[in-house]
Amino acid sequence: MTENPARRFYKEAAAASATPPDAGPFTVTLDGRPVKTPGAKPLSLPTNALALAVAEEWQAQDETIKPTSMPMMQLACTALDRVGAERDAVAARIADFGNADLLCYRATEPADLVARQTDAWQPILDWLADELGAALNVTSGITHIAQPAESLAALADVLAAYDEFELTVVAEIAQVYSSLGLALAVERGRLDRDDALSAAWIDEAFQNEQWGEDHEAMDRRRNLKADADAAVRFLSLCREC
Repeated sequence: MTENPARRFYKEAAAASATPPDAGPFTVTLDGRPVKTPGAKPLSLPTNALALAVAEEWQAQDETIKPTSMPMMQLACTALDRVGAERDAVAARIADFGNADLLCYRATEPADLVARQTDAWQPILDWLADELGAALNVTSGITHIAQPAESLAALADVLAAYDEFELTVVAEIAQVYSSLGLALAVERGRLDRDDALSAAWIDEAFQNEQWGEDHEAMDRRRNLKADADAAVRFLSLCREC
């Protein structure tokens, strides 16, 4: 049985802040009543910019409320209900992405694909090693390659310093990219989101050039891009003064 969609029960959605004004944390109200997460926690947001964006999503709802049309609200609730409750465990799980990072598994042929992977991926691996102390091993083919324990520990240390909102974003985009390296590069401003997607989808782009586009794959990538774009926007709003 599917649940009936919730009907809109409010007239006005607005951002609100704690007392004194603009001191934070920020929240969203519906007709003056503070919004709570599905887990019944206060919707406590780090910036007014994020609260405004979430309020806009609530205000834009029609007669029925569609959660899938509210990505900022969904990410905030994930951060507060799921990630915040077990932040250390979540950080450890995300760090384990480094054990199977896309950037570490290269094609053996054709030469053009190998070159594209090297050009796009190696600079990010070099950056991980130089800036974060996380040098990762590279192999050709799909057989698993072990990564240095000290590199995985360095990634874990980076993630342990993030709050629940940042961890939520990194987890989301790491899954889209199949790469923690690309996710951290975007989160830290080393790479923009479009370049990260291009790097993540080099293999698919190459296959499309050879055999043409697959419509189902195009739809899947479109949805994944929307997820990544929403997560990167969420991060920007979390850091906006």
